[in-house]
Amino acid sequence: MYVITGATGNTGSVIARRLLEKGKRVRAIGRSADRLQPLTNSGAEPFVCDLTNAAALASGFTDASAVYVMIPPNATTSDFRAYQDGITNGIGAALEQTGVKYAVSLSSIGADKTEKTGPVVGLHYLERRLNEIVGLNVLHLRAGYFMENTLAQIGVIKTMGITAGTLRLGLKLPMIATRDIGMAAAEALLKLEFNGQKTRELLGQRHIDMTEASVIIGKAIDKPDLKYVQVSDEEFQQALTQFGLSQSVASLIVEMAGALNSGHMAALESRSAQNTTPTSFETFVAEEFLPRYQAKSAAA
Repeated sequence: MYVITGATGNTGSVIARRLLEKGKRVRAIGRSADRLQPLTNSGAEPFVCDLTNAAALASGFTDASAVYVMIPPNATTSDFRAYQDGITNGIGAALEQTGVKYAVSLSSIGADKTEKTGPVVGLHYLERRLNEIVGLNVLHLRAGYFMENTLAQIGVIKTMGITAGTLRLGLKLPMIATRDIGMAAAEALLKLEFNGQKTRELLGQRHIDMTEASVIIGKAIDKPDLKYVQVSDEEFQQALTQFGLSQSVASLIVEMAGALNSGHMAALESRSAQNTTPTSFETFVAEEFLPRYQAKSAAA
């Protein structure tokens, strides 16, 4: 039995479907039975649970040969770091209680740092908490910058005719599609070849900066002159809150961008065949960004 937390999310849904395709038993954990229904229809066992509830989560982990653990996003919480740690502690207690032998966690580049990386500090604690569990073999997948983060630019393009953020001009980031994280996690779960406490970076198809990303987006949406503009931390945080994020989440995102800008938060591994993933940013824009952009245009 494989147990997948965040089973309706970008990575968890890919993992669950891959395991089901391979004929594996999957217990899909999520916050809503309705959202779990497509996986249930595909053969997964649904399990509705609050990840901070260690007792309920332990029931979900019962009989698991391996689990995938992650901290789901929560854009509106008033204290995102406390939210993260509550989930980490619930997961840790449930793993200890059930004696699961294998876990794969969703982490991030920068999780080696103890502070000043925004929400990634919470992933540092997740790694540390899981590493302390006696008898647990754990693989932490330290992913690069999600390509999905650029989907927030759709609203910026619509209102301002540019892409914008605090990431500095020329900063090349290891951008990765979350589908590739899901596939890497699924393969690790199928093989279970890791022992002890391991980390593995996933750096996407190549490093790319926001100027190049904007050129690629501009070509796809027929705006060949689309430019990326770097704005101040204050402007960016205000924009994030206007888009509905809490002050807590917005301030942590700004801190993370600053850590990327300074190099405090960066990949530790050189690029290799092992940490390079297949989906290019061009493919992501064609298959994910463009349909969403067009849908918003049609709804306007």
